[in-house]
Amino acid sequence: MLQPSDYTYNGKSASPASNPNSFNPVKTVTAPIEQATIGRTLVIKGELSGSEALYIDGRIEGKISMPDNRVTIGRNGIVQANINAREVVVLGKVSGNIECSDRVDIRSEGSVTGDVSTVRISVEDGAVLKGGIEVRSGDQKQNKPQTQSKPAEAPKPVAAEPAKAMAAPTGA
Repeated sequence: MLQPSDYTYNGKSASPASNPNSFNPVKTVTAPIEQATIGRTLVIKGELSGSEALYIDGRIEGKISMPDNRVTIGRNGIVQANINAREVVVLGKVSGNIECSDRVDIRSEGSVTGDVSTVRISVEDGAVLKGGIEVRSGDQKQNKPQTQSKPAEAPKPVAAEPAKAMAAPTGA
């Protein structure tokens, strides 16, 4: 008899989902994001490739290729591999080159030893990054506003004038 009174409000029947105090774990309308997980006791040697997000909390040696997805190296993760992904988040340790089409995020607990090539990069305080960094197309976006602005046009005549001055004595 208590159930009908629990689900009635102003004489109207309500489902448990509409009751703000009830817990309803199934509220998603869209499909959940698929993510593969490599547990902390797993060791994989070889080449990993796929078309879903990957969370690594174990050990990987070889090559990781997930060009359209995110690769997350967890706090316990140890990766000795080159990584090719859309997005890489590092909380553990990576030894190898990282190639990203979107962004690399190295958190404060993370460590990367190798070259990083990406469009965007974020390195938190306390993170370790040992290697080269290449930021692609981000430099082009920064240069475009500078070449269109007036301060960028001013150096062009200044650079041309010394060339004329140098040309005059050599021609005389």
